[in-house]
Amino acid sequence: MAGITDRPFREIAERFGAGLVVSEMVASSALTTGHEGMVRKLTRAGTLPHVVQLAGCEAQWMAEGARIAEGAGADIIDINFGCPAKRVTNGYAGSALMRVPDVALGIVEAVASATTRPVTVKMRLGWDDESLNAPQIARLAVSAGAQMITVHGRTRQQFYKGSARWTLVREVVDAVDVPVVVNGDIVDATSAQRALDESGAAAVMLGRGAQGQPWKVGQIGVALEGGVPAAAPEDEVLVALIRQHYEEMLLDYGVEVGLRAARKHLGWYADAAGLNLDKGMRTRLLDNDDTKAVLALIGTLFSGEWRAAA
Repeated sequence: MAGITDRPFREIAERFGAGLVVSEMVASSALTTGHEGMVRKLTRAGTLPHVVQLAGCEAQWMAEGARIAEGAGADIIDINFGCPAKRVTNGYAGSALMRVPDVALGIVEAVASATTRPVTVKMRLGWDDESLNAPQIARLAVSAGAQMITVHGRTRQQFYKGSARWTLVREVVDAVDVPVVVNGDIVDATSAQRALDESGAAAVMLGRGAQGQPWKVGQIGVALEGGVPAAAPEDEVLVALIRQHYEEMLLDYGVEVGLRAARKHLGWYADAAGLNLDKGMRTRLLDNDDTKAVLALIGTLFSGEWRAAA
């Protein structure tokens, strides 16, 4: 979720009842050199425990990244063994670490030794269907100090194709004595409950299911606890939320970078709201450098009146 779960996004998710939120992936080696973008990702959002996710393939820099994150206020350090992106796996980080268990073990040991904070690990089922080694990696991680494991129910080679196989996550649940979180294809209360039932996991994590609707996390949490979720924001409330998200992204990233970073969020909000935008209108919303015009357009497009007229 690099470039997605930034501070404004996490604050919105918390406001609508998320139980825990995780930072964007932070490249440990770049963080140790003071890379501006990586330092920005360490910013705390809201009042929930501050979880910082580190990525890297060298124990030395992962340990130093953990020390920096703790110094910046991290309450929990999460290690990324799950990212399938080529730019990450080509550097032998993310899910590529599942191909080298000894290296993965060394990274968890180094991070756990470098910080006083709890350490958790996010992973996939394995690199491919010939190496479904998540239970093995989870056992190694726990032996090295990991206190929670999250598993996306796909292999790296699946990327995001096919369906998440929640039943295979049960093997990880059976392999370790720490909480296991199931992830992948969880988009509503029904899929969340199925994922829990099939995996035996202690909790669910949303990723892409929260894009354009960060309130979904809290809604699903309430439903799983037997409550009645609050309605999704609409009309003026939705307009105010999207405007705030947009403006705070410009503030955090700077206008030039923020304009590019905000485009995908605006597109997801439009898709989640069911807006049927023609190409011209979508371009005006997503590829517009006039921030005042975009703010005005948000007010028009996401209002009940426009949607009713459309």
